[in-house]
Amino acid sequence: MIVYHDVEWGFPVADDNRLFEKLCLEGFQAGLSWLTILRKREAFRRSFAGFDVDRVARLGPRHVERMMGDASIVRHRGKIVSAIGNARRARSLVDEFGSIAAYVWRYEPDPARKPGSDPSSQEAVALSKDLKKRGFTFVGPTTVYAFMQAMGLVNDHARGCLARPRAETARRGFQKP
Repeated sequence: MIVYHDVEWGFPVADDNRLFEKLCLEGFQAGLSWLTILRKREAFRRSFAGFDVDRVARLGPRHVERMMGDASIVRHRGKIVSAIGNARRARSLVDEFGSIAAYVWRYEPDPARKPGSDPSSQEAVALSKDLKKRGFTFVGPTTVYAFMQAMGLVNDHARGCLARPRAETARRGFQKP
């Protein structure tokens, strides 16, 4: 978890497959510990075709059944089906906005906000509502806010955290889609 925190969490991401992975993993994490998800991350990547949006969108019932028998991932039918359905919806975001990243980065909150002040934000609520309107599932405001933290849309590293200034530097050099 230390490596994840120090080099990935809170650092800006524009790659659509990485964004899709982060959204899926946050959905799988609901009700579980993040450590559980991190320990199963490589297995999730194998099961979900490296979180390649187009490949996941093509998965069907046979794949769901195979995943339900795979103890190396979280075997929750609703979450598995959600990830596949969300991949199909993500493809429509690409069609409409050019990329998942271009869509998501429209919800960037004021970077001056106090880190870690709330488990959600008005932007997370708005993004959650819009995703739900578009047919996404397992994207409640708390899950979406955790996604926003993970993909660097917000930098919630605490003041004084050694990773905070590195994430801020990465954000300054980041080209928003």
